[in-house]
Amino acid sequence: MKVRCDFLVIGSGIAGLSFALKAAAHGKVFVITKTVLDDCNTNYAQGGIAAVMYDPDNFEKHVRDTMIAGAGYSNEEVVRMVVSEAPARIRELIEMGVDFDKKPDGKLDMAMEGGHSEHRILHHKDSTGAAIEKVLIEKVRENKNIEIYENHFAIDLLTQHNLGEYVTREWKDIRCYGAYVADLTTSKVKTVLSKVTVLATGGCGNIYLTTTNPAVATGDGLAMAHRANGVIENMEFIQFHPTSLYNPNVRPSFLITEALRGFGAELRNSEGEKFMSKYHVNGSLAPRDVVARAIDNEMKMRGDDFVYLDCTHLNGEDLKSHFPHIYEKCLSENIDITRQMIPVVPAAHYSCGGVKVDKNGRSSIDRLYAIGEVSSTGLHGANRLASNSLIEAAVYAHRAAEDAYRRISVLTFEEKIPLWNYHGTTNIEEMVLVTQNYKEMQMIMSNYVGIVRSDLRLARAKTRLEIIYRETEDLYKRSTISRKLIELRNLIAAGYLVIKMAKNRKESLGLHYSIDYPARPGSEF
Repeated sequence: MKVRCDFLVIGSGIAGLSFALKAAAHGKVFVITKTVLDDCNTNYAQGGIAAVMYDPDNFEKHVRDTMIAGAGYSNEEVVRMVVSEAPARIRELIEMGVDFDKKPDGKLDMAMEGGHSEHRILHHKDSTGAAIEKVLIEKVRENKNIEIYENHFAIDLLTQHNLGEYVTREWKDIRCYGAYVADLTTSKVKTVLSKVTVLATGGCGNIYLTTTNPAVATGDGLAMAHRANGVIENMEFIQFHPTSLYNPNVRPSFLITEALRGFGAELRNSEGEKFMSKYHVNGSLAPRDVVARAIDNEMKMRGDDFVYLDCTHLNGEDLKSHFPHIYEKCLSENIDITRQMIPVVPAAHYSCGGVKVDKNGRSSIDRLYAIGEVSSTGLHGANRLASNSLIEAAVYAHRAAEDAYRRISVLTFEEKIPLWNYHGTTNIEEMVLVTQNYKEMQMIMSNYVGIVRSDLRLARAKTRLEIIYRETEDLYKRSTISRKLIELRNLIAAGYLVIKMAKNRKESLGLHYSIDYPARPGSEF
C-alpha cells in the first residue's frame, strides 16, 4: 500500500508537532507516532524552557552560560541564533495557550537552574513539557490538513538504495523519498512517499538500564538516518541527569527536576554531608556533567547505591506549590519531601549528539530534516545546559518548516519505490531471543559506556555488542515486523554509535569522561 503526503513528520513531541502545525498551511502533513501522540520525551520534561524575557538577563549572558556548560564545544553562531530567536517562539506558545506560571503582578515567573546565571526558566509547575504538549496536541487534532497515524512505526527511510542503486558512505547525493511505516495493529507495512521527511523521534535513553526517558525513546530516527548513510556526530556526549528518584524496580526512572536544586535543595552523601563544594564553585547548581560525575564518585567511594537530595530546610508549602508532581510521587513512595531527604541517582537523560543538521534543520540527506533531540545542531556542545532542549526544538521546528515549505513546490514523489517485501519472513517463535538481547545490550552500555569510561571498557562493549548485532540482524531478516524487534535493532545501532564516537574521542570533554585521558580545560571537575 502506497500513501502520499507533502510533509512526513516522524515523532510527536514539541519539535514534530510544532513543525506539523506550521507546515500544514502549505501542504498535507502526516504525523507518525509508534504509540500515541503524548507518549514522548516532551511530555516528561519537568523543569522548563529557557529564554531571555526580562532584565537584568540578556542574550550575552544566555550565550555565555550555554558555551560554558557545553565545555566550549558548542557552535557559538548556533547558540546566538537559538538564544536570540527564543523569545519569539515563547510568545507563539503563549499565544497558542500554553499557561506558563506567573507572579502576582502578571509577569512570567522565571526560575533558576544549574549552569544559568539568571532566572530565565519558564515553567508550568513541575510539568512544563506536559503543558506544552497538551496545547500542541489540541491544535494538531483541530487541523484538517494534518493526518495523525498513532500506533505506526517508521522502520526505514526510503532512499536510492530502495531503487537498487548502490549507495556508499562517501556518496554525497543521497535523497530521502519517505519511509516504510508499519501499522502495529496489523503488522502491515505502508510505503509512505513524501516530498519532505522530518525526523523528530527524540533520544535513545533506553540503551541504558536506568533512564528518565519513556519506553519509546529507542533511537529510532538516529538509527534510520545511520542506515541511510546520513552523517551522525557527537554521540559520545550522553547526558545523565544527576537526580532521578532511586527506585531500581521502576522504569522509566522518575526525574527530580534540576529546578528543585535551583529552588534551594542541597545534595548530601550517606553521611549527611554536603559534598558538591568539593567539585565545583557553584556547588549543587554546577553544570549537569559535573554534578553527575560527583554523585557517581561519592557513591563509588562509599559503596552506596544513591545519595540524597535535601529540601527539608525549605518552606514546605512553597515546595508543594511549586513542585506538586514531585511531592505527590515521592509521597506515594512514603517519602515526604518536606520532612525527609530524597534518595537520588543519576540516570541517562539526554543525547547531545545525533543527526548532524545545519541552521535550518537540514541533514546531509537531501529532503530529510532532523529536529529536537534526534538532531545535532551544535547548540549543546559537549553538555546540554538545563532547559535549552525544549527551546532548541521550538526554534528549529520553526526554521525547518520555513525552509521546507519554500522548496515544496519543486519537489515530486519518487513513484518507483517498491512496496515492502514480506518474502521469507515468519512470526518470531521465541520472543525471549529479543528480550534477552535487549537486557544484555542495556547491561553492556550501563557497565562499560556510562558516566565514567575507559579504553578497556569501550573495547569490551564493542566486542560484546557486535555479537548481539549479528544475532539481531539475522532474526530481523527472517521475521515479520514487531515493535520490540525494531526497537532492539535501533538501540543496538545507537549504542554502536555511542561506543564508536567515544573510542575516537582521545580526551575527556564534557559528558565524555575517560580515566585514560586528561580533561580539556573547562571540562574537569
